[in-house]
Amino acid sequence: MQIFSTFEYSTYLEIAISELERRGIKKENILVVPLENRTEDRRMFDSLHRSDGVSLIDLGMALATAFSVVGASIGFKLDWGPIYWGLIAATVGFILGFAIKLFMFKVIKKKKRLLHGKKGEIIIIVECHDLQSELVKQVLWNNYALGVSQARKSNK
Repeated sequence: MQIFSTFEYSTYLEIAISELERRGIKKENILVVPLENRTEDRRMFDSLHRSDGVSLIDLGMALATAFSVVGASIGFKLDWGPIYWGLIAATVGFILGFAIKLFMFKVIKKKKRLLHGKKGEIIIIVECHDLQSELVKQVLWNNYALGVSQARKSNK
């Protein structure tokens, strides 16, 4: 039987491995694989087929609506009239909102990601007998595993 588990890189990972070895699991039956961190920046603009759930235009749309109402109201007193001034104010509001969101994601959120960068996760695969599976799972859970699963080997 194989037990799969994921950990954040910490001392609990080392404790879990040493405790498994102490409980009778051989070193050859424990495989530890570190996952690589993303090196390139995420795309800022979504494509037609992929979206990351981050919207850059939501604040722009809200400001465009608010600015167009104010621009149309003021436009009754100005030369070009309420329609032109409403459209001009909506354009200014959208550009302002889009620029604010773009600045937030490019500068402020990037600094937070760099400061609070998450270290890569580690995958542990433990090969053991069916009788040891509950013990292995308990050791992994007790040492703060993020997730644990098992797979039976097929006898062919």
